[in-house]
Amino acid sequence: MALELIQTAETINALEIFLDKRRPPENLRHQVDLDYRIENQSVIIFNIRQHWQHKDQKIEEPIAKTTWVKTEQKWKVFWMRSDLKWHSYSPHPRVDTLEKFLDLVHEDKHGCFWG
Repeated sequence: MALELIQTAETINALEIFLDKRRPPENLRHQVDLDYRIENQSVIIFNIRQHWQHKDQKIEEPIAKTTWVKTEQKWKVFWMRSDLKWHSYSPHPRVDTLEKFLDLVHEDKHGCFWG
């Protein structure tokens, strides 16, 4: 089930504020950038990089994921391990707000997101 319209608008607003803090300077964004995608009830944050051999191709590198669980009224937090699978972020597997998720990702106290 997708996020509701009002929740989607609030989510986009919070994500845009987060991107303003974390994106690289404009003159570097053709080489590396940061973006997000909303897929149903999940938000995925990812880096965009140039392919190392084919400069005209872009590669997306997932950083963090959160999924809204309506029955719990919580966001589940995930990070991508080297096996390229999403794993629960055990220090804080669930948070109450998207802003708390974004704070976790920004602070990255355990070195899981920005590695």
